[in-house]
Amino acid sequence: MRRSLTALVLAAAAVLATTASGHSRENLTIGITQYPSTLNPMIDSMLAKSYVLATAYRQITIEGHDWQPMCQLCTALPTIENGLAEPFPSQAEDGTPITGVRKTYTLRDDAFWGDGTPVTTDDVLFAWEVGKHPETGVDTVKAYQDVLDIEVHSPKRFTIVARKLDYRYPSMGDFQVLPAHLERPSFAAPREYRNRTLYQTDPTNPGLWNGPYRVAEVRVGSHIALARNAEWRGPAPAFERLVVRAIENTSALEANLLSGAIDMVAGEAGLSLDQALAFEKRHGDRYQVIYQPGLIYEHLDVMLDNPILADLRVRRALLHAIDREAISQRLFAGKQLAANSFVNPLDWVHTTEGVPTYPYDPLRAKALLEEAGWVLGPDGVRWNTYSQRLSVSLMTTAGNRTRELVQQVLADYWKRIGIETRIVNEPARVFFGETVSKRKFPGLAMFAWLSAPESLPRTTLHSEGIPTEQNNWGGQNYTGFRNAEMDRLIDATEIELDREKRGRLWADIQRLYATELPVLPLYFRADSYILPTWLQGVRPTGHKYTTTNWIEDWRVVE
Repeated sequence: MRRSLTALVLAAAAVLATTASGHSRENLTIGITQYPSTLNPMIDSMLAKSYVLATAYRQITIEGHDWQPMCQLCTALPTIENGLAEPFPSQAEDGTPITGVRKTYTLRDDAFWGDGTPVTTDDVLFAWEVGKHPETGVDTVKAYQDVLDIEVHSPKRFTIVARKLDYRYPSMGDFQVLPAHLERPSFAAPREYRNRTLYQTDPTNPGLWNGPYRVAEVRVGSHIALARNAEWRGPAPAFERLVVRAIENTSALEANLLSGAIDMVAGEAGLSLDQALAFEKRHGDRYQVIYQPGLIYEHLDVMLDNPILADLRVRRALLHAIDREAISQRLFAGKQLAANSFVNPLDWVHTTEGVPTYPYDPLRAKALLEEAGWVLGPDGVRWNTYSQRLSVSLMTTAGNRTRELVQQVLADYWKRIGIETRIVNEPARVFFGETVSKRKFPGLAMFAWLSAPESLPRTTLHSEGIPTEQNNWGGQNYTGFRNAEMDRLIDATEIELDREKRGRLWADIQRLYATELPVLPLYFRADSYILPTWLQGVRPTGHKYTTTNWIEDWRVVE
């Protein structure tokens, strides 16, 4: 009888420890809309990759919930005040005298890779070697090339000798660490590194991971499973196993949530605001729904090598022809602000003073096209004197219901002024991993940038950030924007420590951006997180560092 009672208690406990989907609460299944093109921390910029990596990988520094730099792998941020940072006379690449900085970091004693190897200065040195090589194809190559030297004091302590004392100097920014003891052979041929890296060829190797979890299973295009990292010395994460499932069709994502196939939808790459609002009305009693406005900029990258789009009059006509305020009201209940530049009003450097705007004005749009030599043909589409048809390709991530709806709305607006739109969409891992990163899109590419606070647009707007075959497609200036004044402003802003003066430079950047329109602004997004009622500790930041950077704080509650 005692045995029967014990069995009954255990069975009851098992029921209490299961989710609505029947899964053990020792497991958590997360739905996202994209599958990463790679898991290497230094190759390709993709939100889905950042989300997954943050569960299993830690950086030296990131930005926290207070939008300020914080240590992940280090013990203290260097500042001039605490003596860990020291300015020195330096030179810009053109020989101009500037101020450099020596800044000293100490790595945590309890930082280990998943195979038990300590995270050391060797990993910092190797990452620098990979990042600064011109053939590696790292998106943020300047973060490494601006490091003049790394002085090693011990296996855990090092000094970065940086060419520039910039306003973000306490942070390591986009500088990553790599497990040198595993990755060095993959770097024997730098141009082939992106294909030979173990993050691509052997991603379940425990030694690649230094976070609370490690990658345990990879099904390309489907899901990534993660298990607890036995070498993680921080707070123990709540879940024995995580599964991050890529469901690129957002309608299917919602259906999987309701069926219990997934437990939650990540806000960073999940349902759009309109879908989340509708979902909450129908099912809000069964889920937590969190809305987080943030530094998320939905836009259209313009292929400036396309002669049609290289004409500023055409770009301005495209923007005047669409009613972005109406799109926000009808699709997003007015909760997503129309953008006039890439800087979100939540960021202190945002300004509207002197920034050109492009309100809905189809008559002005038609006049601009006429001025540019585009005459309306009998079929309602414009032609020029070279017998070119005014036809523009518009691409985005396949399966994202809201983006596909926005595409249709844009195409309808543009049709009214004589522009034909060709819609061609691709899976996210192809769209970001190949088409956008290698500048293969022929016209317009719709996607979002998720940035850190006061994030300087060096990789996206500076001419040195244009991906080419020569630099192995490094950089994020996918439009091919080349503007000497923008380069000057970015260079000047980076080294300006005076907040007031830097604010004026930021204002000039925004005015120039809105004048030249290398990108067509759409709106600033809000993320919507759909969580089970039994999950606590998921805290959105409102910037590019995802909730999974604090996944060890997530907890199950009854």
